[in-house]
Amino acid sequence: MRSAPTILHLDMDAFYASVEQASKPSLRGRAVIVGGLGPRGVVATASYEARVHGVHSAMPMSQARRLAPNAAYLVPRFTLYRSISDQVMALLRALSPLVEPLSLDEAFVDLEAGGTAWDERSARLVGAKLRADIRAVTGLTGSVGLAASKMLAKIASEQAKPDGLVVIEPGTERAMLEPMPVRTLPGVGPATGDHLRRAGIHTVGEIAEAGEDELVRLLGKAHGHALYAMALARDDRPVVAERETKSVSVEDTYDVDIHDRVRVGLEVQRLADRCVRRLRGAGLSGRTIVLKVRRYDFSTLTRSETLRGPTDDPAVVREAAARLLDSVDTTGGVRLLGVGVSGLADYTQEDLFAQAAGGAGEEAAEAEESEPAPEPRPEVPVERRWSAGHDVRHTEYGHGWVQGSGLGRVTVRFETPGSPPGRVKTFRVDDPALEAADPLPLVEAPPDLPEPMRPPEEPPPRPLEG
Repeated sequence: MRSAPTILHLDMDAFYASVEQASKPSLRGRAVIVGGLGPRGVVATASYEARVHGVHSAMPMSQARRLAPNAAYLVPRFTLYRSISDQVMALLRALSPLVEPLSLDEAFVDLEAGGTAWDERSARLVGAKLRADIRAVTGLTGSVGLAASKMLAKIASEQAKPDGLVVIEPGTERAMLEPMPVRTLPGVGPATGDHLRRAGIHTVGEIAEAGEDELVRLLGKAHGHALYAMALARDDRPVVAERETKSVSVEDTYDVDIHDRVRVGLEVQRLADRCVRRLRGAGLSGRTIVLKVRRYDFSTLTRSETLRGPTDDPAVVREAAARLLDSVDTTGGVRLLGVGVSGLADYTQEDLFAQAAGGAGEEAAEAEESEPAPEPRPEVPVERRWSAGHDVRHTEYGHGWVQGSGLGRVTVRFETPGSPPGRVKTFRVDDPALEAADPLPLVEAPPDLPEPMRPPEEPPPRPLEG
């Protein structure tokens, strides 16, 4: 473990909910809960105002509604979250080439590798400037932890929440960890925590006192060794630069099981199109199409098909997903569907026709040319869906967001990130003057991203070896 607190952990504060509050002036200071709004939905993020009521991430949405009935409940806007995450990650990459994202709103940074910090003072300056830059560029707040290891930096950022900075100075780690509950350590979840509690171990200090042999006896060799090392503040894991994306996928959980086979097919087609949009947005293509089906009895089936080359063609992905669906029995109903693409590449296969035709090649192409084209199927009208929290634009009233919809009506609040709280209007769901819109930036004219940061002083020269 290094001798200076030069590993930084950034965790944005209640990220999704904070984005929604920044985007919607009428929600600032209110309890906001983001997640799936159906009976089977779960909470993705709760604002700090909602957490006062006991709401937290991964909680069933039905339980959240009982705890905070007056909160604003919104569907996630991942396109906006990703764009803001990109801005934050760019700020981190200005500090070091070694940035390890853990999610859209969380990452480790090795400041020593970037030459931006080498001791407690320089690390603290970097952390403070980073927080100021994040606020200037995005309008949001993030909490920063600085320590000599990844484990300790993450613990420090948790202590810093919300909107703070905590530095754990080398040499103080053991004293800081000892009184903390065992669940503070990574990898100690509810089951391991209960197991340790039954053995009379409640704090990190008691883990260290129990000794390595006792922990191995209680938890097994691998987990026991790892937990004992963490209790002694030992963590030599390096910050690993971004790993390649291995797959791109989308899935939906349905409020009511789908029994109609035709509708199941239409949902798979819609998911395939969404998956391709995400794939193209990342500048990728893929060779393996994956279909995921969770049935009424919670059994989950996965089917896959590998193409002859990578593609980002929506027709190819749709047809492959449809073929995979043909091999799945959906009798009894479907509660979840997903479509994914793996085997990713940064180029596409030129000859897509053979793939779309099921890999039959030139013979299939010649046969199709001699056969009459099939009669086009009549289009199935799709009812316009207005998701709570999503952006809309009205030809007369301008930009707004959906507060709710039902019974053929949609209620919209017209406001923008830079406006005062706006007025509310209700329309028919098929009102031609109302259309879906792209999210507006949280900061109208964000400052230019900084050049790679350099410390105010040069680090002291290292002594010559030998």
